[in-house]
Amino acid sequence: MRGINRDDFYKIFKNQSHVEKLKEIPQKFNAVHDEEIKTSEITIYGVIGASWWNESFSANDIDEAIKAAGTNDIIINLNSPGGDAFDGIAIFNRLKRHEGKVTIHVDGWACSAASVIAMAADELIMELGSMFMYHEASNIVWGTKTEMRKEADILEELEEGIIDIYMTKTNLSREEVRANLDAETWISAKKAVEHGFADKAAGGTDEDPVEPINTIENKQQIMNELKNILKPNNQIQEPDPPSSTTSTVEDNGNGSFNLLKKWR
Repeated sequence: MRGINRDDFYKIFKNQSHVEKLKEIPQKFNAVHDEEIKTSEITIYGVIGASWWNESFSANDIDEAIKAAGTNDIIINLNSPGGDAFDGIAIFNRLKRHEGKVTIHVDGWACSAASVIAMAADELIMELGSMFMYHEASNIVWGTKTEMRKEADILEELEEGIIDIYMTKTNLSREEVRANLDAETWISAKKAVEHGFADKAAGGTDEDPVEPINTIENKQQIMNELKNILKPNNQIQEPDPPSSTTSTVEDNGNGSFNLLKKWR
């Protein structure tokens, strides 16, 4: 994906429904270093790669910003449609070697090469409404069949290296990642967390949801408890039924009588 014009770059996306939004991303790169709190904040917006038009930025720009950061923790604000895959890989490796903590916020899009950069985060936070996209390596090729086959071999090797990078974070299998690359996969902030690419989705919660009390499992548990209560060994002893009585009159011989009752 090197040395092509802006229009050709956006044509490589299989899903064209987001292209107009991607084109609206402003091109912005800057770094602010705060030595008092030992934090450097870097903004990476727009297309990535030295060979991408005059307004693009490169791995060299990131390298200079990281050198200026020293041992500071780094916070990166990321919003990019991607760009040069080799620049993305170089930026990933440069960030991974940094001594301080690297936190990356995906403010809007982390597509293509930008999704590779995102994998360098010690903590990757998907902001509300943000998207993550990864796809197979691509390039614009002109030439003979031999040159095209050679380029395909290079792209396959490049793709294996990119998969290696995704595997440092994701909980998906290598086969699943490869299939998703071939299909061009767009996922939400929540799904990025579920797949292990991101550590947190802003606005989410780390707590497990409270299960409703009327689940099938809970109903079955209640029924089992009732059955145990009603088992013969656990029954409450019922009182004996009232005994029947008979009455007799006893003559005392002195003009008085006693009423005698017998229970049975």
